[in-house]
Amino acid sequence: MENLMLLAQIQASTAVGIGLIIGLGALGACVGIGIMCSKFLEGAARQPELMPQLQVKVFLLLGLIDASFIIGVGLALWFAVANPLLSVVQ
Repeated sequence: MENLMLLAQIQASTAVGIGLIIGLGALGACVGIGIMCSKFLEGAARQPELMPQLQVKVFLLLGLIDASFIIGVGLALWFAVANPLLSVVQ
């Protein structure tokens, strides 16, 4: 009975962790993209001749920010499907 309770506690903690990973990752990515794009628009408004150079950097950073979020989602899915912490109980 104790193993069953420990198993349920690990699965519940994992579910909370998965929610935090995905939720905070999405929040951070959205806030980061919003701030970066607003600064891009400010820079483009101040110096329109630099817009092509700034645009390349913005798109590169957009990809990196999204990639960090996708890596977090991948780790969360790994914990959801093949939780390595469950092997401790069995």
